[in-house]
Amino acid sequence: MLVVTRFRVAESEGERFRAEVDQALRALAERPGYVDGMLGHNVDDPGLWVLTTRWESVGSYRRALSSYDVKVAAVPLLSRALDEPSAYQIVDPRTDLNVALPRSLG
Repeated sequence: MLVVTRFRVAESEGERFRAEVDQALRALAERPGYVDGMLGHNVDDPGLWVLTTRWESVGSYRRALSSYDVKVAAVPLLSRALDEPSAYQIVDPRTDLNVALPRSLG
């Protein structure tokens, strides 16, 4: 799975933000199921950044977020992300797409 998390950061905070992302990526990388991660900076809008991570499964990503070390090192950063969906299914021509279904209460 792919997690795309965007941030709006003042230019004057860029270096501090990069250090916080580095700390968060180190903590996330220690969790089972982490594949890789990277930071991107928008070429047209210098205040827009993106943190992208890949995971073996949605479960491994969610379990990573619940670990103590990630709560300390990454959740404060992630809580400043733009409020938008961030988890994506990786799709190739043979992928069965995830379909939203109503939950059964009984």
